[in-house]
Amino acid sequence: MTQPRIMAIPPSDDHPQAAAVVDLRSDTVTLPTAQMYERMARAPLGDDGLDGDPTAQALEAATADMLGKEAALYVPSATMANLLAILAQAGRQELVLAEAASHIYLIERGAAALTGTFYQGIAGVDGAMDLDLLHEALEPGRNKLRAALVCVETSHNNAGGAVLPLAHMQAVFEASKQRGAAVHLDGARLMNAAVALEVPAARIAAFADTVALCLSKGLSAPMGAVLAGPAAAIERARWLRKMLGGGQRQVGIAAAAGLVAVTAMVERLAQDHASARRLAGGVGQIPGLSTNIPQTNIVQVDVSATGLDADQWVSALKKFGVLVRPWGRHRLRCVTHRHIGDREIDLAVAAFGSVAETNVG
Repeated sequence: MTQPRIMAIPPSDDHPQAAAVVDLRSDTVTLPTAQMYERMARAPLGDDGLDGDPTAQALEAATADMLGKEAALYVPSATMANLLAILAQAGRQELVLAEAASHIYLIERGAAALTGTFYQGIAGVDGAMDLDLLHEALEPGRNKLRAALVCVETSHNNAGGAVLPLAHMQAVFEASKQRGAAVHLDGARLMNAAVALEVPAARIAAFADTVALCLSKGLSAPMGAVLAGPAAAIERARWLRKMLGGGQRQVGIAAAAGLVAVTAMVERLAQDHASARRLAGGVGQIPGLSTNIPQTNIVQVDVSATGLDADQWVSALKKFGVLVRPWGRHRLRCVTHRHIGDREIDLAVAAFGSVAETNVG
């Protein structure tokens, strides 16, 4: 099979820079839109550490309203938003419960060095923790640490962008409340979940006390996240943000892009989901490869039957101008986003086919 020629993508608002690659490593590679640049250029500014930045305040108010929460706080990253939620709601020597494959548990629990909390993973399926195990962990007992906070994640990164059913989120919320524990939602890709479920984001956020929303993934802002929740928790988080070095000055320059992200970039995420289904459908037909059925914008490719491990696949695809990430020894992760359209999907599928034909069988 002749290797496909990877053509440069012509510049446009969706493809701001001509490139010789199809970048499926993450939706964090998205660049700001023209509307974001325009909003940034004329954003009203103030000192967010003194009197407040009006554009950051506008973003906080808009996001709190969208999520059905009393207040919100703009922070540099979703990782910081999650950390602030834990610091604000869980004390030292208390338990933070999270699904065992969640980002908070697998990647961010090193924050225990700062929080003094203890993280406990709850086994689950497709990102949904086992409710019996959750009840057991929440149950008080002699010589048991109190479970102060339960963390959920939707869409779920390690579960291939799976979306938690609302009934499951409600069950987790009610079980937690019965035992006096707060619930935090790691909603780094919350808007993908809302679009997939065809419900307002507030419908999902209703089953959590605090919510972290990332602005720099599919929503295309260059940086930042918002933590939303009860006014008292957000006020404490604002104080904690300063302690962590997260206080910024004329932060409205970045918050302006965030305003566009939450007001103008949500509905188009359905296009990314369609692209993911198209990619999975094409790659899944190639001998030796299998994929998940994506609910949102993440495609996981199982390469275990090909004779090449994930790192070898990453290197081989890169030669065709297709960038993906290894996700374990025999799995690849591909994430669709605003810069990936039908043409890029076709190029990616052709590259997967060429590598497979050369190395499989």
